[in-house]
Amino acid sequence: MTEMVEQTTQDDARDALETAIDENPEEVARLMERLGLVNGVLDAVEVGTSALDDRMVAELAGTGETLAEAADGLATKETVELSESVGANGAELTEALETLVRLQKSGTLDELAALADLLPLASGALDDEMISTLVDAGSSLGEVADTASDPDTVRGMETVLQAVGDASDAESPPERVGVVGLLRATRDPEVQAGLGFVLAIAKALGRETRREPARK
Repeated sequence: MTEMVEQTTQDDARDALETAIDENPEEVARLMERLGLVNGVLDAVEVGTSALDDRMVAELAGTGETLAEAADGLATKETVELSESVGANGAELTEALETLVRLQKSGTLDELAALADLLPLASGALDDEMISTLVDAGSSLGEVADTASDPDTVRGMETVLQAVGDASDAESPPERVGVVGLLRATRDPEVQAGLGFVLAIAKALGRETRREPARK
């Protein structure tokens, strides 16, 4: 009974297939062509697989493992951060590389490298006394800069410079003055104020001069 049912099912399937072929001959032809291409590819793969000996298979397997290890080695936190930084600063890195190329072509990069090699030699040639002298010079320059930036010093220098500018007017140059003219000029309130300023500078200069030996 079971064999009769199976035979009937096969006959029905065959009849349905023949009917489909009769009704759609073009589609069936295209399907057969595609099946032929697929079979050809499968045959080629089978031939290629059979041509691989054990040594070739082992080498391919080893290469795959090496590539996997390399990928694992690259997939670290540092490399990820590096790639992100490169992506975020791509334009700046491009400009930097272009600058390096220009320096290399012009020979400037080699000169900079040679200069960098000379710096350690120059540093090594400095003895303790020379270093101490340079430090003292730097400290002195710092003290001078502090003094020059003092508000009182700045105001005094501005006063002197303004007075020099006024006295150097090309349209009305100062007249020649003798002893009598000098005595007569001392009656002028402006001259008296100027002399007072000069005397104050002279007094402060003397005071600083007397302090200088004590500082040393």
